[in-house]
Amino acid sequence: MSLADPASSAHPSSAPLCSDPVANLAALIRCPSVTPAEGGALGVLHAMLAPLGFAVDRVLAQEEGTPDIENLYARLSSSGDAPGPHLLFAGHTDVVPVGDAAAWTHPPFSAAVENGMMYGRGAVDMKGGIACFIAAVARYIERHGSPKGAISLLITGDEEGPAINGTTKLLDWAKARGECWDACIVGEPTNPDRLGDMIKIGRRGSLSGTVMVHGVQGHAAYPHLADSPVRGALQLATALMDPPFDAGTENFQPSNLEVTSLDVGNPAVNVIPARAIFRFNIRFNDTWEADGLKAEIIARLDRAAADGPLRPGRDPVRYDLVWNERPSHVFLTRSNQLISSLSSAVEAVTGRQPALSTTGGTSDARFIKDHCPVVEFGLVGQTMHMVDERVSVADLETLTGIYLAFLERWFDDAAA
Repeated sequence: MSLADPASSAHPSSAPLCSDPVANLAALIRCPSVTPAEGGALGVLHAMLAPLGFAVDRVLAQEEGTPDIENLYARLSSSGDAPGPHLLFAGHTDVVPVGDAAAWTHPPFSAAVENGMMYGRGAVDMKGGIACFIAAVARYIERHGSPKGAISLLITGDEEGPAINGTTKLLDWAKARGECWDACIVGEPTNPDRLGDMIKIGRRGSLSGTVMVHGVQGHAAYPHLADSPVRGALQLATALMDPPFDAGTENFQPSNLEVTSLDVGNPAVNVIPARAIFRFNIRFNDTWEADGLKAEIIARLDRAAADGPLRPGRDPVRYDLVWNERPSHVFLTRSNQLISSLSSAVEAVTGRQPALSTTGGTSDARFIKDHCPVVEFGLVGQTMHMVDERVSVADLETLTGIYLAFLERWFDDAAA
């Protein structure tokens, strides 16, 4: 691993402010920043943030066997001696591949607008959230001047990739420079149907593994001379999915394990294969810690291996289990100031009281929660990762208004 700063600068806030979220997003979408390519997106952000008064650092993270990733950290501080509260906004400019570009209504990096919708890869996930937050900061400065404290942006380039050279290393880099944050918003698309529906205040954990079941290859007409690993794999997989791991908790839905693939690599219909492999992923709630969950999974596999109706009279199933690296741990944010400031901002702008949720997948919030309280709030996520990913232009303005109202509330509350 290595870290370097390809660029760093701070400029006075004399240039025109980037207060239009639509223009901000169009500039970002036009950068083809498919993981791990930077695609020019960080340069666009640098050009937006420096005139606002941010000190901007471009941080290159490297690790053997993984792609180099460019990231960005920017900080805007008040001019007074008092440190004041420090708010962090986190996001990513990398996007998933476009798929079949010919299937798009408009070219995926064109930022075309039609019928009030802006089309483009990353429009929702999550260049739109970044564009709106920068516009909100610009409007905050226009109204109030620099905040009585600090605002920082932590922008990674591999959230959609392996997440090795992105947020975790950028957090460590910033911490080593003395950075400390009081709260964080991650601008992921959290709303299922309308802006104001949902704030994410935590996430379930995620644990994955691969099970290889060993058998004895043979002729399908002579099963007594072979041992089908498919039968064993079905027994083990069933034991992992039933019974349920728990009934859910006050803040989290029930833990759920899914078998995501089952493969024997066997092209012949009359041959019993020598091995079968299945993979699984479990999203778990705060009933479990990762180590305890691993122990429960192993116990289920061992019980199913020793006794199962699909293999009467056979020896126990022989299997190997390999865990995926770096499980994601469950977390719940309990910062009343952060949650109430954002909730009241959402309600003031949209008239809706957002649900506080822990549903969905994982995000970079799982890394940030070790440094400060963190919540997630962004655009409506219905088209993320799809062909014709798009966002309502009206929603961009509304989200900017929510972020601005939040900034005003949060800095007032934090200073009180």
